[in-house]
Amino acid sequence: MMLNIQEQKRLNRHERIRKVVIGTSERPRLCVHRSLNNLYAQIIDDVTGKVLYGKSTQAKDVKSVIKTGGNVNAATIFGEKFAQEAIRKGIKKVSFDRCGYAYHGRIKAFAEAARKGGLEF
Repeated sequence: MMLNIQEQKRLNRHERIRKVVIGTSERPRLCVHRSLNNLYAQIIDDVTGKVLYGKSTQAKDVKSVIKTGGNVNAATIFGEKFAQEAIRKGIKKVSFDRCGYAYHGRIKAFAEAARKGGLEF
């Protein structure tokens, strides 16, 4: 499958980032993926290769509050709810993986809301 040039560049940036950002059991990796209409986040332990927690803007508790999942407002609400659930599961410290996306807009709004919600990174 041929990817467009922008997506290929993002994947190359993601590969470079992944050489440095590694999730352990003490500090798992918080990986954020952005699509046109939604935002997806997972907390991953790379040592065991398991997803400890995952959620998206399509979850019922998030979708009931937001109108659409593809804007900064939705990312902020999603970040707060994601952080609350992660802390409830016993995950407090994470290493943030922006997956090659620039740290602005929805990615930045999600990260700042997750920090505000109690996650440390």
